[in-house]
Amino acid sequence: MRAQFRIRIRIVLAFVVFIAFLILARLYFIQILQGQDYAQKADQQFASNSSGLFDRGSIYFTRKDGTLISAATLASGYLVAINPQTLVDPEAAYAAITSVASSSLTHAAFLAAAARKTQVYIEVAQHLSDAEGTALTAMGIPGVQVLRERWRYYPGNTLAAQTIGIVSYGSGATLTGQTGLEATYDSTLSRSGDVLYKNFFAELFSNVGRLLVNTQDAHQGDIVTTIEPEVEMRLAADLAKVNTKYSSIGSGGIIMDTKTGAILALASYPTFNENDLQNINPQILSNPLVEHVFEYGSIMKPITMASALTAGVVTPQTTYNDTGCIHVDGNRICNWNYRSHGAYGIIPMQTIIEQSLNVGASWVAEQLGQEKFRAYFTKIFGQKTGIDLPNETDALIGNLYKPQQIYYDTAAFGEGIAVTPIQMIRALGAIANHGVMVNPHLVSAIRLNSGVVQQLNWGQGTRIFSAAAARETTVMMDALWDKALIVDGVSARIPTMSVAAKTGTAQLPTPTGGYYNDKFFNSEVAFFPSFDPRFIILLYTDDPQHVIYAEQSLSTSLLDLVHFLINYYNVPPDRGFATTTSS
Repeated sequence: MRAQFRIRIRIVLAFVVFIAFLILARLYFIQILQGQDYAQKADQQFASNSSGLFDRGSIYFTRKDGTLISAATLASGYLVAINPQTLVDPEAAYAAITSVASSSLTHAAFLAAAARKTQVYIEVAQHLSDAEGTALTAMGIPGVQVLRERWRYYPGNTLAAQTIGIVSYGSGATLTGQTGLEATYDSTLSRSGDVLYKNFFAELFSNVGRLLVNTQDAHQGDIVTTIEPEVEMRLAADLAKVNTKYSSIGSGGIIMDTKTGAILALASYPTFNENDLQNINPQILSNPLVEHVFEYGSIMKPITMASALTAGVVTPQTTYNDTGCIHVDGNRICNWNYRSHGAYGIIPMQTIIEQSLNVGASWVAEQLGQEKFRAYFTKIFGQKTGIDLPNETDALIGNLYKPQQIYYDTAAFGEGIAVTPIQMIRALGAIANHGVMVNPHLVSAIRLNSGVVQQLNWGQGTRIFSAAAARETTVMMDALWDKALIVDGVSARIPTMSVAAKTGTAQLPTPTGGYYNDKFFNSEVAFFPSFDPRFIILLYTDDPQHVIYAEQSLSTSLLDLVHFLINYYNVPPDRGFATTTSS
C-alpha cells in the first residue's frame, strides 16, 4: 500500500511540476519574447479597441563579419486624429498641432477635414516623434486625439530600395508587402495582429498548447539577407556617378558570390527613398535587374565560346580566317573596329574574346550549329532564375527557334535576344564557377518567432559547361583584362590579382525594328581571382550620352569595385609581381 501511495504522490508531483513548467515557459514567451509588444499595447490604451498597432517582421542586411544590420524594421510614435463633431476651434487646433509637429499637414487640408461634421474620426497627421506626441497630448485640445502608432521604417532610406521593397495597402485594408522582398516573403513577415489584444491571464492559460505546436511561430519571423551594406552602398554610389555623368536612362549592377549564388549587392539608378513615397512614380518601384530585359552585346561572347568548347566543335588552338565583315542571309555583319583595323586574317579563338570580334563569334556559332546553339542557350536562358524577388521576367529568345542563320550569328555576340541582368550574371557566373550555374538568391535564413533559425538551401546548381571549357574561356577573359582593357589611359592589369573580364556594347533596338546607329547599351562583367573566383560583378548603363563603348563608360567603375572588394574582403593575391600573364 505504501509503495502504491508513493507512486501516486510522485505522479501528482510530476504533473504539478509539468504544469508549473508550462506556465513558466508561457510567461517567458509573453514577458520576454513579446514583452516589447505588450509595452506598446499599454501605450495604445489611448486608442479605440478596434485599432491595433501595426506589426511586421524585420529584414536584415548581413555584414561581412556576420553582424546583422536592420534594413526594414518598425518605428514608433504618434498620430493625430480629430473628431469634427467635438472640435471647438479648428484654427486654434491647427496652430497648436503645427507648432509642435513637423508634419506636412496643410491649413486647407485640416480645415477641410474639420468641416466633415458627419465624421467622428479623421487622421490628420502621422509619424510624430515621442516628444511631439507628448507635447501635443499635454495641450489637451478638445476634439484632438493623440494616439500611439507604429509604421514601417527603412534605416537605409534609398539603400537597396527596389530590392527590399515596400509595404502599402493593396486591394484590402491591410498593409502588406507590395514589391521586393517585402512581397516575396510577406507571409513570413506579416503578423496576425490579434495575439496582443487579449486578456493577459486568458492568454497565459488559454493557449498553453501553443508551447508545443504553434502554427504561426512555425512560419512567421524575420528574414536575413545576403546583402552586405557596405558593398551595396559602394555599388549604388558608383552607379549614380555613371548615370549622372552620362545622363543615361538607367544603370544597374549586381555583385554575386560565384560559388553559392548569394547576392552581395543589387542596385539600380534611379532609385527612391523608401521612407518618402509621396508623389513617387510607380514605375520606379519595379526592379529592372529582374524585371527588364536587355540586349547585352559582347559580354555574350564568352557564353558562345564556352558552349562551343564544351561541345568540342572548337578548341583554344582552333583558328579561322577573319575577313572583317561577312554576309549572312542578306545581312552584313562586321567587327566593331572594321573601319579602323580591317581584317585580322588567320587568328586563334582567344583573339575573338580579346578583341571582341563579331565575325569571330558568328563563325563559332556556325561551327556549333543551330540545334546545339539553341540547346545550350535555352538551357541557360530558357527559364527564370528563381531568384526570391517578385515579377521576374522571361528572357526573349524566340529568334533561336527560327531557321535563318542570321539569328544565331547575332545572338552569338549578344544581339537579337534579350535577357535580364540576373539571368546574365548567372550565365557568366557558370564560367567563373568551373561550368556550374548556381541559383542566385537574396535571403540566407529565416529567424522564426519560435526562436528557430531556418537556413535556406538554394541547391548546388546545374552544370552547363565542362570544367575544361570554363577554364579555357576564363584564360581568354583573363588575357583581355591584362592586355586589352584600358582604363583612363592605363592598363587595368593588377600585378597581384588575376581578373577575368569582358566588355559589351550593343546598339539599342528601335520601336519599329532594326537598331539605332547612335544609341547604345553598355555592359561589363568581371570575376576574380580568375581561376578560383570569389566575386563576379555585372554593370550596365542604358543609352549613355556622348559615349559609345562600355570601356569608356563603365571600366573606371568596374576597376574601382574590383579594388574595393579586394581590400574590403582582404582577398589574398593569386600571382606575384613578376608574373606577366595568367595561365
